[in-house]
Amino acid sequence: MARHLRIILIFLLTSEWAAAQVNADSLSIDTVVSAEHKNGDYRFGYKKLIIPGVCLLYGVASLKIDFLKDLNTSTNDEIQEHKPKHVIWDNFSQYAPAAMVYGLNFAGVKGKHNFRDRSIIYLTSQIIMGAIVFPTKYLVKERRPDGGDTKSFPSGHTATAFSSAQFLFREYKDTNLWLGLSGYPLAAFTGVYRVVNNRHWVGDVVAGAGVGIFSTEFAYWLYPKINHLLVGKKSKSQIVLSPSYQQGNLGMTFAANF
Repeated sequence: MARHLRIILIFLLTSEWAAAQVNADSLSIDTVVSAEHKNGDYRFGYKKLIIPGVCLLYGVASLKIDFLKDLNTSTNDEIQEHKPKHVIWDNFSQYAPAAMVYGLNFAGVKGKHNFRDRSIIYLTSQIIMGAIVFPTKYLVKERRPDGGDTKSFPSGHTATAFSSAQFLFREYKDTNLWLGLSGYPLAAFTGVYRVVNNRHWVGDVVAGAGVGIFSTEFAYWLYPKINHLLVGKKSKSQIVLSPSYQQGNLGMTFAANF
């Protein structure tokens, strides 16, 4: 099981890198702030590329470097020797961190953005993630460990999981750091069980983690630009819909200001 422990160690290190990003973010705080956002979270500095870059570099290297290719194979062989029970929980855990954001907001634990804004950010991150993952699967054509198909690299489940974990982190890191970090163990669980379930190699899930983190970071950078396109910088449009009652008749009053 030493190889199995090595997989877990890889993901623990990934989580530690994510935690270290908190310090990197705090170092990039603007001294001159804008009214729209006070701590520069919409900036996309090079420090935010370190974690996903390392993960992606390892994943790509695992496709080409013999030592890492052998590590993929030997890790998979040792895990499958123990005939682990395959589970379906990784199909659901990939969405758990994002679901936590909406659940916490529903319970009154406010994050950085309101429902509309965080939904724009999350949807954007998923579009970016999908635009990277699916074409890459068809271009690389790496066969899965179980031989099912040639769409193994990178792991889409892991990319979704880490994009969701990064989303949770970005929404809560300033108000409750431990709550913000709580999505990473769930993302790590997803990645580990993609390997245990014989659906991915270790390099696939590490690359997937990189894609996921990058997708969310890029979505936060894009958000002000998308929001500007949707509503305009000086938009003052307002719509009011309210019930009315006159002379025993119920009605609805509609008012719009553009």
